[in-house]
Amino acid sequence: MSLGSALERTALLRVAQMNAADRLTAAAGTSGVELMRSAGSAVAREVRRRWPRCRVSVLCGRGNNGGDGFVAARALAEAGWPVRLALDGALSSLRGDAAHHAAGWHEPVLPLSPAAVADAELIVDALVGSGLNRPLEPAAALTLSAAAGRGVPLVAVDVPSGLAGDTGESSGAVAAACTVTFTRKKPGHVLLPGRELCGDLVVADIGTPPEVLDGIPVDTWENDPGLWLHALPTARTAGNKFSRGHALVSGGYPMTGAARLAARAAARAGAGLTSIAVPEIALPIYAAALTSIMVRPVTRPEDFAQLLADSRYSALLLGPGAGVSEATRERALALLATGRAVLLDADAISAFAGRREQLTAAIRGPCVLTPHDGEFARLFATTGDKLTRARAAAQLSGAIIVLKGADTVIAAADGRAVINGNAPPTLATAGAGDVLGGIILGLMAQGMDAFLAACAGVWLHGAAARDFGTGLIADDLPDLLPAVLRRLTP
Repeated sequence: MSLGSALERTALLRVAQMNAADRLTAAAGTSGVELMRSAGSAVAREVRRRWPRCRVSVLCGRGNNGGDGFVAARALAEAGWPVRLALDGALSSLRGDAAHHAAGWHEPVLPLSPAAVADAELIVDALVGSGLNRPLEPAAALTLSAAAGRGVPLVAVDVPSGLAGDTGESSGAVAAACTVTFTRKKPGHVLLPGRELCGDLVVADIGTPPEVLDGIPVDTWENDPGLWLHALPTARTAGNKFSRGHALVSGGYPMTGAARLAARAAARAGAGLTSIAVPEIALPIYAAALTSIMVRPVTRPEDFAQLLADSRYSALLLGPGAGVSEATRERALALLATGRAVLLDADAISAFAGRREQLTAAIRGPCVLTPHDGEFARLFATTGDKLTRARAAAQLSGAIIVLKGADTVIAAADGRAVINGNAPPTLATAGAGDVLGGIILGLMAQGMDAFLAACAGVWLHGAAARDFGTGLIADDLPDLLPAVLRRLTP
């Protein structure tokens, strides 16, 4: 698969961008009436594909989402399904394309209320689309709550009503068994809690011309190997351990496990050499636990400076087990001063609490910060949804921000952002974040672009955890990487 096709396939369009695509499609000759017919028909097809014929309640709102619902209801009724349709408001309140398709429905239109779903075996939620930015109106909230209480499967049109398409935030949305969206996914389909509320997500082609989509600038994608596989380092026949890069991890004491996990992950990610710089008192602990990782004792501050003076270290990591202290902050500044690829995690981020300007002013080369929400809040005062916060922090700092979680967001200072969706719940285990830092470090040590290395590292981390399944601990993750990498680069 080419990079261009991967960028297209994984692109996430904001609500305004999809609205623009619809307008441009209409200007190119495909009317809104036709687009709505295609959308509603796609919903009906998915319903028929997934469920046997049963009693269906189609819940329609007054906007275009409701128009899709009228089309779906008519298509199901024509296929012999018993369909009940309820509208949130009066028929006379419908306008434009929705009014056109409502005129084609010749059965009763019920008022929206819990009674509309009383005996339904399946519900189509076409109440409110992805542009909603306020709580659901009472009739919609009560009806959806009644549906949820009955445990009836629900098919959402575009998004479950109450879910914000740009952010994944919920204002009363009820979980769907399946969501049918159109043309492209939106960020809210991938960010939490939206991802879980959508159930199985189906992206239907409704005839938006490729040239229209090509004209819409995209800056957000769903993480996928197609985005970064072209840049993933591979061993060359003529190469050697030095040409594959040298990763340096700064190890702490008495917390030694975190740095050891990171170092092993860097090596498994392909770094030709991996070294770990440790306090002299901790040398026996590290040396006994590591074999292929070189352990460098650091007795005095100048010993660490001497290590950094060696230009053969191609990527540097500080944070796991480092401790939140002035010494950690000074060491982070020393790493950044080299201008080489640097990853700061955990304590190396928290050490700059209230000193964000000092950190950002020191960034001279590729830099990746990998905070969880708590560490992020100590450094950045940005507000809003996860995607907005990560993107703003990247622009403020000039660093690649990896805002970790089940829906990790990777953001660059130039506005690009990638949302990851393959992380299983088993990654919620001590030390998993240290392994992630090590994977990204190992990729950067081999010369991979920092943003792409962060995207790749996050995806590889999730894939390795999925391979293992239940019972995962962080120690398992580094040794799972080779199998994942073999599948990607046969």
